[in-house]
Amino acid sequence: MPHIHVKIVGKSEEEKAKLAAEITKAVMVAVGAKEANISVSIEDVKKEDWAEKVYKPDILGHWGWLYKKPGYDPFK
Repeated sequence: MPHIHVKIVGKSEEEKAKLAAEITKAVMVAVGAKEANISVSIEDVKKEDWAEKVYKPDILGHWGWLYKKPGYDPFK
């Protein structure tokens, strides 16, 4: 029963709904989950808060969990 939590900057409700739909499809294909068993939440984060609220705790703080690592460093 996958639950995917996305943190994102500056997207419309339409873009977030499309993203959730595409993530759902990808999870169904990748791991064979049923659509009814998948949930997706999307959290808006202000760009100026990204480094402190997302990058440090969720990316640097869990580097070993990342299957897709970012190609940017917000501190450079």
